[in-house]
Amino acid sequence: MIEKKTAWIPAAAGRQLALDISFPSGRAPEAGWPLLIFAHGFKGFKDWGHWNALAEAFAQAGYAFLKFNFSHNGLGPNLIDFEDLDAFGQNNYSKECFDFEAVLDFVQKSDWPIQKTAPVLIGHSRGGPIAALTALKRGAKALISWASVHELDYAWQDQAFLAHWKKEGRQFIRNGRTKQNMPLDYQLYEDFKAHEAAFRLGPKLADLSCPHLIVHGSQDPAVSLTSAHYLDEHSPKAELQIIEGADHVFGGRHPFAAGAELPPHSQKLLQLCLDFLAKL
Repeated sequence: MIEKKTAWIPAAAGRQLALDISFPSGRAPEAGWPLLIFAHGFKGFKDWGHWNALAEAFAQAGYAFLKFNFSHNGLGPNLIDFEDLDAFGQNNYSKECFDFEAVLDFVQKSDWPIQKTAPVLIGHSRGGPIAALTALKRGAKALISWASVHELDYAWQDQAFLAHWKKEGRQFIRNGRTKQNMPLDYQLYEDFKAHEAAFRLGPKLADLSCPHLIVHGSQDPAVSLTSAHYLDEHSPKAELQIIEGADHVFGGRHPFAAGAELPPHSQKLLQLCLDFLAKL
């Protein structure tokens, strides 16, 4: 059986973020269940698709799995629909790093039956670098990258796009699932440039002292496999695992039926992570 708890906590720019944690019910080990903290990616959220099913699978394996929404990810009160697009447009990497640290601070004070020593940090897609930067700043037992981008300016190589973005102040990104045009305010780029030395991941990964598992699908249409190789080349304790045929979300879809079996590529992802965690 699995126990689940939820909470809202103070986050960036005076907003709050929602989080939940799944862990085995019953008597916990004396030190508490080992903690995994998961950060979603761009246009993502903690309850997307099969993230809940994966959280329960990790809990069944003896871990506490915490996932959270970044405070400016654009979700409305129901935590499923993108109803606050102004907040989405005002998101930036400084806010996401603040949010991740707020989660770390909260769990240290919680009365949950979890280990309070350095947790394992997991990031999917754009959440990958945020998890990595948090691990570098705050420490971690291990870092796990799921289909992670390699740098936070991964999408900003087109100078014409940047010039138009600056002129207009806002660009729109199409959400293929919801058919919404989601705003990106130019302040996102300004925030990155203002803190580029702190956000530039490649040079910093040399200082990552914890084990680092990198899992990527060979058929990822959103983030090239070259990003995984980049992380592997720069991270001194990296272990790269490529899942043949897997896409960006390892076979998951939204919505994902409660109680449904994990897709085969997500089962492989789960097993790779459990094998990695068993070695820590």
